[in-house]
Amino acid sequence: MRVLKFGGTSVGKPERMQAVAELVCQDPAEHKIVVLSALSGTTNALVEINQAFSTNDKNSALNRIKALEKHYEGFIKGLYSAEQSMQQAAQMLKDHFDYIRSFAEVIDFSETEEKILLAQGELMSTKLFHIYLEEQGQLAVLMPALEFMRLDPDNEPDLTAIEEGLAKQLQKYERYNIYITQGYICKNAEGDVDNLKRGGSDYTASLLGAAIRAEEVQIWTDIDGMHNNDPRIVKNTFPVAELSFDEAAELAYFGAKILHPATIHPAQKYNIPVRLLNTMQPEAQGTIIKNTSSDEHIVKSIAAKDGITAIKIKSSRMLLAYGFLRKVFEVFERYRTPIDMITTSEVAVSLTIDDQTHLPQILDELKIFGTVEIDQDQTIVCIVGHRLTEETGTAELIFRSLGQIPIRMISFGGSHYNISILIPTAYKSDALNALNEGLFKSADWV
Repeated sequence: MRVLKFGGTSVGKPERMQAVAELVCQDPAEHKIVVLSALSGTTNALVEINQAFSTNDKNSALNRIKALEKHYEGFIKGLYSAEQSMQQAAQMLKDHFDYIRSFAEVIDFSETEEKILLAQGELMSTKLFHIYLEEQGQLAVLMPALEFMRLDPDNEPDLTAIEEGLAKQLQKYERYNIYITQGYICKNAEGDVDNLKRGGSDYTASLLGAAIRAEEVQIWTDIDGMHNNDPRIVKNTFPVAELSFDEAAELAYFGAKILHPATIHPAQKYNIPVRLLNTMQPEAQGTIIKNTSSDEHIVKSIAAKDGITAIKIKSSRMLLAYGFLRKVFEVFERYRTPIDMITTSEVAVSLTIDDQTHLPQILDELKIFGTVEIDQDQTIVCIVGHRLTEETGTAELIFRSLGQIPIRMISFGGSHYNISILIPTAYKSDALNALNEGLFKSADWV
């Protein structure tokens, strides 16, 4: 059995949802789980509606709901050809939008209501798709993710509960070949509606693949695989045919938009290949991610992560001070703020974060250790490849390429697969293009 995930742009227009149906139904005898995101633009719209409700701006919320509902009404007119299907979809949408409007009566709009509201996008997209497959005469079943997707008390996916819940659903609907379910949404340990955060549909697919020990997990998007650089900034990029799990994990974490960072771990744990494919160009080879890669190019790809803040703590007391770093890290732990990069000297430590939610409090606590300086609007550029830190000359080539770029920090040796460089965001485009020229200037790249 395979797991196929389709993102919001893949189902964002009626003709695209129809094309997804063709892909799903190519081999009618094969059992497959189909994971869908909300239609493109829906989650953003629901976030805006949520914000309006949260600030008690009910008129704005109701106007936004009306606009979103109108979009969906136009969508079903282009999706279905049978009047019965259109009526069924119209009634389903009416029920959901009436429910969304009912939040206007909630006096204290809390995080619980927010998560229920955000779940409506995936619930509607999967129902629209299920009705379309039924119209096409396909034997498909809608399998609600809220029946089996679970978080543990630490708000991490509970794979044991997911395996057990999913097994019950598959047994219940064993006569079907196509199982449709929602990405992103789940229930937490208290049984309330929750989610896997933004981009979580990829994570859902990987968790389901792990739960059933799938033959393969396919992530279908609007780009033909993981590219060697950011195609929005750099011209003439190309898809990377193969990546190892470790290489793909580095790229996803450090900014590659095609893949959610959490996706890799469940698949890697059970050695389940993940294939990145393009719904707009299904014949393209895409990128296969697996335990080992036969592609022996040293440098595979470059990614960039924006919104980085660099923090430097300088203190003469740091020199040979036992426990100094532990105390610094404990500050970030208290505020649940991950650290991306870190460098040290005899009298200073510099580190980076991408979550500024608790930055003022963190800075206040760090000041007891010494002088604290911050640099905002920074970008981490991540060069990923095979045995990067083991090959002579690779670092020289990278830094020669970046000769005109001011570098704030360097992380080298922490991973065999990654060299990370911190630069001001204003130089991001120049850096990516310079690295592309220096590392991929011919077919026989490094």
